Amino acid sequence: MLRSSALAFASVALLAAPLGCHREEPPSAVGVDGAVAPLPPPLAVSAAPVSGSPSAVPTASSVVPAVASAAADAGPDPGTLPQTKDKPEASGAAFDARVAALWDAIVKDEPDHALPFFFPVTAYEQVKGIPNPASDWRRRLVAAYKRDIHALHKRLGEHATDAKFVRADVPQDRARWVEPNEESNTLGYYRVYGTRLAYDIDGKERTLEVASLISWRGEWYVVHLSGFK
Repeated sequence: MLRSSALAFASVALLAAPLGCHREEPPSAVGVDGAVAPLPPPLAVSAAPVSGSPSAVPTASSVVPAVASAAADAGPDPGTLPQTKDKPEASGAAFDARVAALWDAIVKDEPDHALPFFFPVTAYEQVKGIPNPASDWRRRLVAAYKRDIHALHKRLGEHATDAKFVRADVPQDRARWVEPNEESNTLGYYRVYGTRLAYDIDGKERTLEVASLISWRGEWYVVHLSGFK
């Protein structure tokens, strides 16, 4: 009798064990659109200045991982904070890292790599006085940005892997403050046209144009890459 009871108890225990240890996969997020998620804030990462000779400039592949690793500790999304009238400078670790991310995206034909340099959607929602600015940001501006990156990669062609980034030339003297209501905007910002990305192929310097940068809280961001669409 005792033996039968023991066997019965062991059988119940064996049947119960898998039930107690079974784990379901956590549910995935529902209704989250990654294309309009807040972008990382300006990143305080270590990077060499984006100027001078090609040998003095870090490669995009060396800078972009630093951008990604710093994103988690970079603080709140800047687009959730108020705009300021601080004039951006085309220098510093955060600016250099964002430029390097754009260059990496062009060389590798990976537009998503360049999103840290694009004007944050949360800032755009504050700036633009139009219905549903997040949709305009996603469907028009970011879509054009990605198309332009693909086109610039094709322009580099077979030289993409040989092209070495040299510097970003931002015409700071031509930057101006755009007042509210000038461009369907409810807030002001600095704007500059005609930035150029200089790169070297076989000792010959060439450039790619960035059509328009605008500011948020004293930092430059791309809003139009190869034209106004």
